[in-house]
Amino acid sequence: GIHYRSQASFTDQEGKQKRPDFIVNLPDDKQLIIDSKVSLTAYERYHSAQPDSGERAAHLRNHLQSIRLHCRDLSRKNYTDLYQINSPDYLILFVPIEPAFSLALRHDRSLFLDALDLKVVLVTSSTLLATLRTVSYLWKQEKQKQHVIEIAKQGGMLYDKFVNFVGDLKEIGKRLDQTNRSYEAAMHKLTNGAQKGQTLI
Repeated sequence: GIHYRSQASFTDQEGKQKRPDFIVNLPDDKQLIIDSKVSLTAYERYHSAQPDSGERAAHLRNHLQSIRLHCRDLSRKNYTDLYQINSPDYLILFVPIEPAFSLALRHDRSLFLDALDLKVVLVTSSTLLATLRTVSYLWKQEKQKQHVIEIAKQGGMLYDKFVNFVGDLKEIGKRLDQTNRSYEAAMHKLTNGAQKGQTLI
């Protein structure tokens, strides 16, 4: 509810419900969308099959096709066009098992770039953690920026208070000068006249 939301529901312009897995909040009211629904059933079957069997090759093709299909489906969801989400142009597709991702890239070298063309970034545990650390760093920078702005604001307010305080002291000085002049005038009338008869005494 603060740094991220899970399974939040949104409505697109056609009234269809969209439910991204995770929305990570970024500074400046932006969001990063992470999808983690990629199917690894074919990958599991690939490892369960006999090493040199045609069945294993078929499961490998299915594994590659599954990732590509999910990239296309994710791209078609147009999360970046939802008016409730201010998302960057790219969506993140999380592949939870790193060897499954490595196997796919080894046998289909264009997979990563083709996904990028669909505005989908494929990540695994290590690259997702690096991405989230970058997000954390962005928040740290944003907080420092906010602190600097707050310090400048408080410093400005403090300066204004000092200026007003000095103004008040000057006004007190003027009043004291007026009081002193009135005192001198009164004493002159009472006792300090130059000639006899000019004072009350």
